[in-house]
Amino acid sequence: MLNDPLFILVAVACVTVAAILMFGIGTFGRGGEFNRKHANKIMRWRIGAQFVAILLILLFVFVRRMGGQ
Repeated sequence: MLNDPLFILVAVACVTVAAILMFGIGTFGRGGEFNRKHANKIMRWRIGAQFVAILLILLFVFVRRMGGQ
């Protein structure tokens, strides 16, 4: 599976979502001016990245069911 570029892309997308989530939770936990200014924007980025990751996962499943590799 590690030789499959689509699998690697899905894994990178999932790690990106997790990183954005951890960054958002970290800024929320610290509070302050940065959190007040950017909390919603960070979570919108997470939702967008999560949407892309889900689409890639669905594409991966579809390609595998259609007989690709």
